[in-house]
Amino acid sequence: MFLRAISSFLLLPGIFAGCLPWLISEYDPWRGRGWQPGVLVGATGLVILLVCVREFHVTGMGTLAPWNPPRQLVTCGLYRYCRNPMYLAVLLIIAGWTLSCGSPLLLGYGFFAAAAFHVRIVHYAEPCLAMQFPRQWQLYAGSVPRWLPKLPLVFFHSAGK
Repeated sequence: MFLRAISSFLLLPGIFAGCLPWLISEYDPWRGRGWQPGVLVGATGLVILLVCVREFHVTGMGTLAPWNPPRQLVTCGLYRYCRNPMYLAVLLIIAGWTLSCGSPLLLGYGFFAAAAFHVRIVHYAEPCLAMQFPRQWQLYAGSVPRWLPKLPLVFFHSAGK
């Protein structure tokens, strides 16, 4: 199971957030100087992605790969705040590449990836989850936003209390 999790991690995000951005940036004729703090954006995305892959493996007893999905609906960890933190992580990695390479083509790829992720989630992933975990999914989808993370209330309490 652990080898499946590692191989799916290397294959899927490795291609879409690693190999493709590298190739696009290498052959982008409009590539600029870039902005080095973009590496921090990409690193943040990588950390989030690793946390999500771990949750899929430990809690969901599966992987991020569609051929070996989690057997349990993962609603803990970062999934308490957003239904798709793994996709957001990949988009952060792509944004990090874009900023650090100064590549307009990578920016376009990032927008294309975001649109493709949204279509896949709405038309494939969520309907599959609704069929696989009908009651759990209904409760989860009704209380956790699809994209923009729901921040815990502790962030909004005043310091004067």
